[in-house]
Amino acid sequence: MFSIPGGWEWIIIALIAFLIFGKRLPGIMKNAGRSIAEFRKGFKNVEEEISEVKEIKGNIDTITKFKIN
Repeated sequence: MFSIPGGWEWIIIALIAFLIFGKRLPGIMKNAGRSIAEFRKGFKNVEEEISEVKEIKGNIDTITKFKIN
């Protein structure tokens, strides 16, 4: 069975990755960081839109005195 790598295994994996990717590794990491930042920004926008929809729904419920599911 396989298990999660420990400390030394991660070091060996990092060294192999450095040997394979070499000079491209900083660019790859920079792009990965940008991707994560864009994902978080998009997720935050979705949360804001959901809260706006809930607010509008609450306003409709208040005006019409009906509950919308």
